[in-house]
Amino acid sequence: MQIKALRYFLMVATTGSFLATARHFEVPASSVSRFIAALEEELGRQLFYRSTRAVKLTEDGERFYLQVKEAVGLLDAAAEDLAQADVGLKGLIRINAPVALGRRHVAPLIVCLQKEYPELEVELTLTDALIDPVQEGADITIRVGHVIDSGLIGRTVSGQRYVLAASPAYLETHGKPLSPGDLSDHACLLYKGDQGAQRWYCKRPPEETFKMLEVSGPLRSNNAEVLVAAAMAGQGLVLFPSWLFDPLSFREGRLLKLLTDWDVSASAEQMQVQILSPENRLRSRKVREVSNFLIEKIGSPPYWESL
Repeated sequence: MQIKALRYFLMVATTGSFLATARHFEVPASSVSRFIAALEEELGRQLFYRSTRAVKLTEDGERFYLQVKEAVGLLDAAAEDLAQADVGLKGLIRINAPVALGRRHVAPLIVCLQKEYPELEVELTLTDALIDPVQEGADITIRVGHVIDSGLIGRTVSGQRYVLAASPAYLETHGKPLSPGDLSDHACLLYKGDQGAQRWYCKRPPEETFKMLEVSGPLRSNNAEVLVAAAMAGQGLVLFPSWLFDPLSFREGRLLKLLTDWDVSASAEQMQVQILSPENRLRSRKVREVSNFLIEKIGSPPYWESL
């Protein structure tokens, strides 16, 4: 049984396409088809349903896929660890992160990472969509959200603290909210993503349960940084994670923090920043060390809380 045939099988199963697999490995599509056919003949089982519209795994193919993915992952991790036992990290690592967090924090950390490991190649993908790391081939996924049982393994880097802010010019004109109830009388600039318009919640420590607030305003956007810029221009209030703001905007007085005695949040549940990987990728020394590098550089509490 050829390892090349198994790699072709895994890629066809992942992409659902012989052509995409051929492009990935830079071989003719006929070569991929021939290897898969030989593998099916050797096993005495049909692994794929083929049609003009799609290529899908059979029931036997599903079972075989899970075992082959594990076996090839182990082989790759063993070969990688052996090759890099006495050298620094090198080769390609794929990292996925949310857009704003990735631009503001992950990208600068990758600059530091590659200065320390100049032979390391990084493919950084920024998207706010919740991807399947196995399907997309991501070695490390940085997620912001609720802790869920996703089948991924990793670490919670930190909880997420929200900051409510407005410009001095806005507050001079409209007054400063003294309690969460006052927010209904203010222009609240709301993020609107795939889940709809942002909702705001509040509680006074040490209360455990958040209460939803009635808020509205003149501007909504699917880009948080647009809304922060609008707040600095005096258009209203914004509520975002602490890591999203430029610390200079507070130091220089362009934004002021509001209701600091309250917990104001865009979620009724605790949100976390996590660094995660599929279990088979964590067998790779490269993935483990890059994950540890990011966790160490972010720190606990995260460095952005002290900026």
